[in-house]
Amino acid sequence: MNTMAADTKKIRIVFAGGGTGGHIYPGIAVADAVQAECRRKNIPADLYWIGNRRGMDKDIIDKNLVSAGGSITAFFGISCGKLRRYLSFQNVLDAFRILAGCIQSLLLLAKLRPDFVFSKGGFVSVPPCMAARLLHIPYYTHECDFTPGLATKLNAGAASRILLSYQETAEYLKAPLREKCLVVGNPVRPVFYTDTAATGRQFLGVADAPGKPLLLVLGGSLGAQQLNTLVTENLGWLTEHFIVVHQTGRAFAEQHPSVMAQADGNYKPYAFLYQEMPAVIQAADVVLSRAGANSIWECAVCGKPLVLVPLCGSGTRGDQLDNARFFERRGAAVVLAGSDVDAVHLRQALEPLCSPQRRAAYAAACRALCGSEKPAERIAHVLCEELEA
Repeated sequence: MNTMAADTKKIRIVFAGGGTGGHIYPGIAVADAVQAECRRKNIPADLYWIGNRRGMDKDIIDKNLVSAGGSITAFFGISCGKLRRYLSFQNVLDAFRILAGCIQSLLLLAKLRPDFVFSKGGFVSVPPCMAARLLHIPYYTHECDFTPGLATKLNAGAASRILLSYQETAEYLKAPLREKCLVVGNPVRPVFYTDTAATGRQFLGVADAPGKPLLLVLGGSLGAQQLNTLVTENLGWLTEHFIVVHQTGRAFAEQHPSVMAQADGNYKPYAFLYQEMPAVIQAADVVLSRAGANSIWECAVCGKPLVLVPLCGSGTRGDQLDNARFFERRGAAVVLAGSDVDAVHLRQALEPLCSPQRRAAYAAACRALCGSEKPAERIAHVLCEELEA
C-alpha cells in the first residue's frame, strides 16, 4: 500500500480508545505526532476518533479537534460495554452494548475507509478493531501498562503491530504474537516536555512562596476515594511539611464542600485540572498519585519524584501495582500498597522527600527511564513507515 507516495491523496486514520483519560491523552499525543509527521512530508491527513458515546471521551476530544487547534478531524461515539473478569449481571447487558458497538464501528469504518486504525486500548477499542479485522483494514494496538489488559489480548491476534511501553510486557503475550511486538515507550503529550513550572506556580498562587516543597496529589480524572481520604485525614501533617495541591475529582468536591472550603496558602484543592495540569506537574516537587500508566509517565517525563498508591484488590487486574513496582525497582518511586496505605507509611514515604538531594535522586531515575526519544514521535514514525511500505 503506497498511500504516502500519492501526493494528492489524503490519508485517513482512525484512532480508537477511551473510557478514561489514560486511554485518550496518549492517543492524542500520537495523533499530534502523526499530523506533524504528515505536514513535514507535505501529505494531507484526516484523523478521526472513535470513542465511548457516554462519559468524558467526547469532551476531551472536542478540545483537540482541528476546529479547536488540535489534530482530530471528527469524533464518533459508539456503544460500549466493559470487559469484566468476574461474574456480573452487567456482563449480559454489556454484551449487547459491545455487539451494538461492533455494528456501529463496521458502518463507520465502511464509510470512512481509513488507511489503518490505531488502537490506544481499553474496552472502547475492541469493537473498532473487530470491525477493522472484518473489513480487512490494518490496525495497530498500543499497550501502556506493564501487563497487557484484556482489550489488548483480544486486539493483538489480528493486529499488524503490537506496540509496547515495556520490554517485559511481551512475555505476557502468547509466543506467536511476540514477533509482532515493538517497544516504543508510553506516549506523552508534547506540552509535558516544556518547562512551564513558573506558569504552574503562578496559576497556583505560589510564585513567591519560599521554603516548603509543593506536593501534588493526583487521583486520576475521576478522583480516588482512598487517596482523598488519606490526604484529608492527614492534612495537618501534610500542610506542615508541604504546600499541598490536591486534585480531588468532581464527585468528591461536590460531596465534600467543607474540604474544598479549607483552601488556604498551604492547601489548594481542585475538583479537576485540565489545561493547567502540565504546568502544575512541572511546578510540583513531589507527586502522590495512583499508578495509572498515563499519569506516572507524564510525571516521569517531568522528572518528578513519585509516591504511588496503586489501585489494588478485587475489581482490578493489578495493572497499577505492576506499573508501580516497575518504577520502584528503577529507583523512581516509593510504593504504598495493601496494608501499607496508612498515615504512618505515608509520612515515612514523604518525609525523606523534603530533602532536595533525595528528590534529585528520584528525579534523575525518572529521566533515565524516559530516555531521550519521545514515544509519540517514534510511534508516528513507525506508522508512517508502514504506510510508505
